[in-house]
Amino acid sequence: MTSGSGRGGRDRPLRVAVLGAGMIGEVHRRAVLLAGADLVGVLASSPERSREVAASWGVATAYEDLAQVAASDVDVVHVCTPNASHVPYAVELMRAGKHVVCEKPLGVSVADAEQAAAVAAETGMVNTMPFTYRFHPMARELRAVVGDAGFGAVNLVHGSYLQDWMLSPTSTSWRVDPVLGGPSRAFGDIGSHWCDLAEWVTGDRIASLVATTSISIPQRPAATAASFSATAPDTGADAPLVDVETEDSALILFRTVGGVAGSAVISQLAAGRKNRLWLEVDGGRRSAVFDQEDAEHLWVGAEDGATVLNRDPNHGSAEQRRLSSLPAGHAQGYAQCFESFVADTYAVIRGETRDGLPTFADGLRAARICDATLTSARTGGWVDVAGMEPR
Repeated sequence: MTSGSGRGGRDRPLRVAVLGAGMIGEVHRRAVLLAGADLVGVLASSPERSREVAASWGVATAYEDLAQVAASDVDVVHVCTPNASHVPYAVELMRAGKHVVCEKPLGVSVADAEQAAAVAAETGMVNTMPFTYRFHPMARELRAVVGDAGFGAVNLVHGSYLQDWMLSPTSTSWRVDPVLGGPSRAFGDIGSHWCDLAEWVTGDRIASLVATTSISIPQRPAATAASFSATAPDTGADAPLVDVETEDSALILFRTVGGVAGSAVISQLAAGRKNRLWLEVDGGRRSAVFDQEDAEHLWVGAEDGATVLNRDPNHGSAEQRRLSSLPAGHAQGYAQCFESFVADTYAVIRGETRDGLPTFADGLRAARICDATLTSARTGGWVDVAGMEPR
């Protein structure tokens, strides 16, 4: 990833456009503003919707189409649209000289992701993807603890990412449609986060895996609803049902390049689990656990007992302290780690350096793991994960 001053340089705020105005678009909007950039325009699902959102957000420009965004004088574009549009949009924007923050996944196939990563390298534009759990301060602390010599050699990596927002048979979303969301839903959407965090924390890549997937609700309403919500009762009752082709749950066993065994359970049907990303790393002398729903703490185990480390800007690793924007005991959450991700992206655009910023290369990595998972689930055997470039 090549950094540079961009048209915004250091003498004025970066000019930013957001594409997509759903739940995640709102998250991006907030992070843009808190990073001190100028949000100058929005492109939503239709010109009418763009004008409505522009008025609601108080931004000057409601874009008619992508070509208008590419021809504009914005420095950075956040792509928060349905998955199938990510790569076409990102490629056109990078070739138009825009830095791009693109929601995951990076396309709906490995070929898509390879194209986006290649264009990113070719153009030299800053390109990032919100694998934002890296930006929880205690995820940084986990990485520091695991990397310390006193932790011992890693011997096991395991955990889960569990949600329940698709538990109701009336819940639906564009993500269910493989044309819009891609061939994988649960693993592509949240399993990719777990694998990214596991590889980043340990510095060790998944080399091969065996997987199984399941579809527990074979039909859902054709009507769509916002992510993390169910269709309204009257809509869900009247909407025609369509066959579900994307998985509700996925399980993988894997072996890393370093020979470490691991496993992960991924599901969007775990009742009562709202967003439980759990990652445990077991070493020769210590074990450590990061739980995204209790992200203020890090559990560290030893043979003679266990301790709980608190997020604290005055203690712990340098990166944990840097990302602790609030005093200890004043809970930080998902919004703050997303804001840190965007702030670090903008810092790199201004020519600074930041540790752990996920790029399109990481998006390509996630696409290859997802492809191996679907291949294994289909064939029933172990599959090597393509692309073992060093981190």
